[in-house]
Amino acid sequence: MSSTTWQPRTGGDPEQACPIAPVVDLVFSRWTTPILWALHEYGRQRFVELERRLVTITPKVLTQRLRQLERDGLVLRTYHAEVPPRVEYEITELGHSLAPIFAHLAQWSAGNLDRVEQAREDYDARQRPPRGR
Repeated sequence: MSSTTWQPRTGGDPEQACPIAPVVDLVFSRWTTPILWALHEYGRQRFVELERRLVTITPKVLTQRLRQLERDGLVLRTYHAEVPPRVEYEITELGHSLAPIFAHLAQWSAGNLDRVEQAREDYDARQRPPRGR
C-alpha cells in the first residue's frame, strides 16, 4: 500500500497504531459480516428469515449482533405495531457503504485463498518431525 492511502499511527498505544483496527473490530467481528451480507444480498428481512439464512447462529447471538449493528448505524430495525407484531431489519446507507470493501475482499479471496492454503500446508509439513527416526 502506498503511504498516501494508509498512514500508520506512531507512538502511544500499540493497539491503536493501525488506523483500520477500529473498523476491523466493528465490521469483522463474528457474525457481523454474514448478517450484513444477507441484508445486502436479500434486502429487508424479518428475524426468522435471517435465522434461516444463517443456520448455525443461535437466536440469542443473532439478537445481540443485530442490536449492536443497529447501535453502530449499520442496520435499521423497523417495528410494525400490528397483531402479531412484526419487526424487519435492513442495511442502512452506512452499511451499504461497506459493499466496495466486501467486494474487494471477495476478489482477494478468490485470487489468494488457494495460496494461503498452500502456505499453511507447506508450514505444517516443515513442522512435522522426520519419519523413521
